[in-house]
Amino acid sequence: MTKTQFSLYGISNCTSVKKARDWLAAHSIVYRFHDYRVDGLTADCLQDFIDTLGWESLLNTRSTTWRKLNEQERITVTNVTSAKALMLEQPSIIKRPLLKECSGKMLLGFDPMDYQQFFHKAL
Repeated sequence: MTKTQFSLYGISNCTSVKKARDWLAAHSIVYRFHDYRVDGLTADCLQDFIDTLGWESLLNTRSTTWRKLNEQERITVTNVTSAKALMLEQPSIIKRPLLKECSGKMLLGFDPMDYQQFFHKAL
């Protein structure tokens, strides 16, 4: 397994990201961590996420970032174009963590059972 076979996307202070990182460490899985706040997010990378997972599943409408938006900002997010623009402007609004295997397979959110199944198939 190479160092870049798996990438984990998120923000370092997110509780779910911390749980995912702890799970990966406990299972000796080598991965690259991409922190949206430190490393940024390109339009191409986000489009890859959208193409695979859909913009609706990526947009975390339960997040603090979403709740901080005013009502006018929230009601304008109605399609992939408006959602993508918002996610590029404020990547912390993307549901996390997002785990990606080099083949393109992705898993959104953290659940130990889902991770177990993902890695059982991937390894």
